[in-house]
Amino acid sequence: MSSDAAPPPPPAPPPEEGIELRSHFIRSRNAVIIRATLSELYVDYFLHLAAHQLKPDPAHVALFKDALAAFVLHCTARPRYEMIAWTLHFEAPMVNLFLTADTEEESVTGRILADNVRTMGGNHLYADVVAQNKPPRRSAVPFAGADAFRAAEAFYLQSEQRPARFFAVAPEEFVMVCSHPDYDPAWFEALTVETVRDLDKTETLALLERRRYVWRCGCNQRKLLRVLAPLAREDAAGLFGDDPSAKVTCPRCAAQHIITREAMEAFLAEHPA
Repeated sequence: MSSDAAPPPPPAPPPEEGIELRSHFIRSRNAVIIRATLSELYVDYFLHLAAHQLKPDPAHVALFKDALAAFVLHCTARPRYEMIAWTLHFEAPMVNLFLTADTEEESVTGRILADNVRTMGGNHLYADVVAQNKPPRRSAVPFAGADAFRAAEAFYLQSEQRPARFFAVAPEEFVMVCSHPDYDPAWFEALTVETVRDLDKTETLALLERRRYVWRCGCNQRKLLRVLAPLAREDAAGLFGDDPSAKVTCPRCAAQHIITREAMEAFLAEHPA
């Protein structure tokens, strides 16, 4: 072989995980637009359901998909290095939706809770934020209707104290427009799905940042062993009964894990109280 032969091309970089969200500042309007296509995130969510044999009600899934879209857009509007969680309680249908994200890792997960949901006299969105070196914060906001986007808008108006609007501009494509000080309220309130689609043509946009979010909980057997250890120390019989193992549901994503008595005993021996 000739010594002048060209070296082989370098291997292609691995494809980036997750969905991309882009934030743009809308000049002269003092507002930010965030856009995302959630198709890949939805696929990962349905793969998660199939992997753990979870079969939620289709009406609940439709609500969850919209809530996931609103939540990911909201997380992109937030600073990095935060842990964020939303719980949306709906009275009709009677269901709770839980969502949580790590804005540093750019990961999101969640679950539908439809069993033993108690009435609360109305719909509520509970938002929790944990930031570095700051005390945890919680806010609770009532909202009307079985619509996750209107719930998110009520949250921004009442808790964030600045308006934001959410739009489904195409199947699985979503937009959030959030106001900044000195925004143009007449322009903001007049926004429609059509005008939001054409903002690139009618407004001057400046790219602020790109983020990527993946569906990832991070739950595993060792983490669940750590959570269950105090209960096992006090009442191992209550945890396992006469069985050699127990099925444990992750509180964040509803994944099913099998914890064996042998694994728990080994963990307790390794981590004595």
